[in-house]
Amino acid sequence: MASGVIKCKAAVAWEAGKPLSLEEVEVAPPKAHEVRIKIIATAVCHTDAYTLSGADPEGCFPVILGHEGAGIVDSVGEGVTKVKPGDTVIPLYIPQCGECKFCKNPKTNLCQKIRITQGRGLMPDGTSRFTCKGKQLYHFMGTSTFSEYTVVADISVAKIDAAAPLDKVCLLGCGISTGYGAAVNTAKVEPGSTCAVFGLGGVGLAVIMGCKTAGASRIIGIDLNKDKYAKAKEFGATECISPQDFKKPIQEVLVEMTNGGVDYSFECIGNVGVMRAALEACHKGWGVSVIVGVAAAGQEISTRPFQLVTGRTWKGTAFGGWKSVDNVPKLVTDYMSKKIKVDEFVTHTLPFDKINEAFELMHTGKSIRTVLKL
Repeated sequence: MASGVIKCKAAVAWEAGKPLSLEEVEVAPPKAHEVRIKIIATAVCHTDAYTLSGADPEGCFPVILGHEGAGIVDSVGEGVTKVKPGDTVIPLYIPQCGECKFCKNPKTNLCQKIRITQGRGLMPDGTSRFTCKGKQLYHFMGTSTFSEYTVVADISVAKIDAAAPLDKVCLLGCGISTGYGAAVNTAKVEPGSTCAVFGLGGVGLAVIMGCKTAGASRIIGIDLNKDKYAKAKEFGATECISPQDFKKPIQEVLVEMTNGGVDYSFECIGNVGVMRAALEACHKGWGVSVIVGVAAAGQEISTRPFQLVTGRTWKGTAFGGWKSVDNVPKLVTDYMSKKIKVDEFVTHTLPFDKINEAFELMHTGKSIRTVLKL
């Protein structure tokens, strides 16, 4: 059963737009249907930076960010049956309760059981498990992995192979799973097809990996930063181009390069202009474009309806369409049996107290993923 309050280190975002501050926080024991986890490793993702910037309409402060993590169960609240202390786990920002109409529908992975409280930065009972200097801190995405200990709902935990290296598989908590699933689940890329991937960060590379696994014969990477091309090719891109090298819009370039357009395109940036280009780069009659990137609050996408009338499909994906509790353990197994790459995404490993440096590496485009060891 649950023990008492734990005092530990956490990176607190006191307000938007400011660096994170390393603080001693108190982490309360888990209540019913909750799990307290000792985080061993966590990575920094663009979504953390997006919320920290103040652009996220659901952003609450002060907060403990972080949603790509892995750790060991410390204690469990009453009624928890799926995990026990000592289990190796990955916290999940999209839970899987198995009971709501979303979980029961094979077409989606968007479990809604705790969506409202999670969006407010609270546990399912409407309260927080974190305090610091006498103040309540908010949770983030139901995970809050930028802390030595965190508390999550029991439906937001995947039990994984105890032999998995946590400083690698933490990445399966978001970026890699998202990009890989966008290709294999959402787009359902077919053998021999032509794909275009806009944005060659961690998620874009995972999309490339998924397209390659699915048997795509041509995978075109698109990014302004040419330093990213070599890595993209390692992952399976057949060629890489920069929109800055052409006088005409990139969608026109792609349509010409591919004899009418690509079969599948993926937007991995969160830029609504690029989303339009990705759709319009698709082939008439059957092209499918998947939005993976998250745009800032209040932004809207546009295109001429004729693009859709003439047979293109616009789709979106969250966490790559994976039903999380069921599939994250399988993705870990696929990594352990070398079916998917994970190590290759980790460009930097830093101690937890260098977390602001990890954000800096991401903003300057020097890292794909920085893993912080707690």
